[in-house]
Amino acid sequence: MILLVLIASVLIAGVTLYQYREQSKDYHENRLERKEEQILQSIDYVLKETTYEPCTENLQYIFRDEIYKIADVQNVNFNIYDLEGALIKSSKPAFEADSVSNCLDAEVLNHLLESPDRRYVEEKSTAGDNYKASYKYINDPKFKPIGIMNLPYFEDNSFNDMELREFMFRLGGVYLLMLISAIGMAYFVSKYITRSLQTVADKMTQTNLNKRNEKISIENPSEEIGKLIDSYNGMIDELEQSAAKLARSEREQAWREMAKQVAHEIKNPLTPMRLTVQSFERKFDPNDPKAEHKMKEFSTTLVQQIDTMSNIASAFSNFADMPAQQKETLNVVKVSKLALDIFHEPYIHFIADEEEIIAKVDRTQLIRIVTNLVKNAIQAVPETENPRILVTVASHNDQVKLSVADNGVGIADEFKDKIFEPKFTTKSSGMGLGLGMVKNIVENYKGSIDFTSQIGKGTVFTVMFPKES
Repeated sequence: MILLVLIASVLIAGVTLYQYREQSKDYHENRLERKEEQILQSIDYVLKETTYEPCTENLQYIFRDEIYKIADVQNVNFNIYDLEGALIKSSKPAFEADSVSNCLDAEVLNHLLESPDRRYVEEKSTAGDNYKASYKYINDPKFKPIGIMNLPYFEDNSFNDMELREFMFRLGGVYLLMLISAIGMAYFVSKYITRSLQTVADKMTQTNLNKRNEKISIENPSEEIGKLIDSYNGMIDELEQSAAKLARSEREQAWREMAKQVAHEIKNPLTPMRLTVQSFERKFDPNDPKAEHKMKEFSTTLVQQIDTMSNIASAFSNFADMPAQQKETLNVVKVSKLALDIFHEPYIHFIADEEEIIAKVDRTQLIRIVTNLVKNAIQAVPETENPRILVTVASHNDQVKLSVADNGVGIADEFKDKIFEPKFTTKSSGMGLGLGMVKNIVENYKGSIDFTSQIGKGTVFTVMFPKES
């Protein structure tokens, strides 16, 4: 509506301007013709009444005084030329005689001669005003040309221009009022038309899988809106059914994932416990002077792993993160070294920059970090000729740096982006949950875990976590 009003106003303004120009042009042409005919009639009358013979040579005598009378009666100035274009007489006062051409151009004479009605109008523009000059033959009573009458005509459009400005001003006011009315009408009409659509849009925006969605109810909707509402309400019914199926599937999937995670975490301490018991059976000698000390270490290791399993079971039963963080102030070097005691591979080495690095961290989760990383390193070096695993603990400003390096097979480039993803593994056995859980534990302590690896040369995992978290 607004666009139509704007287009109509522009078109009407353009047509109005064009019409005024055409009217002005027709007015001046008709006025020039009327003046021309009136002067020629007066000239013909003088030629009939004069005592001189109507010929070119006598024109200057015939119109010596009469030209001024005609010009005064018709209120216009005009000039008389002979057939060769030489000025014979002008009605202009003497002080304006210099502005009158004494000889007509050959172009004017040619156009006049070739014109069917023996009339030629020359158009020029002077000082921003349009100027016309009419030329027509003066005939004697026998219709024989004896001279040329020249009528200069200046177009005065000041009155028409003033009327045009006034009209355009009024028209602009009317169309401004129409434009404002159209904007208001368009606003309210569009609001009325789109009211139902806005209701549908609002409901669609509020649609959520996690809650019960309301259906749309609109009184007396149009046919198209009614179909849209029916489609939306049908979609809501299907969405609720799909949401219920999805929620049930997600719950089942969550239980499966939790069961896998718990099984993996329980399996971790069971393996070293079995290895520790087997090693104890083979190497324990009751007569050994250090038997009591070894028994104490053996008991400590088993109790530590049993505590880990207990924490996992408790966390699982409480539906909490496995296991919940219990921040303790402990010596990271001592706990890390203790975590390595369950491994009996001779190629595992431990280095610490300091004998004591104190940090607030959960003992069980720190042990899980070390055992998971070392276990992965052991699985990476079975085919290496001289396997070596180096575990280092160092203090780095206000953080603890824990590194596990091996000279195993390395990690291929296509697996590096997925190495911390749950359930991702390159091994033929296992569930691929270890590194993912290590990453979660470290990030819960506002730390970071990263690695560098080269195929055939080995891998280095680096864990950084703050001493005070």
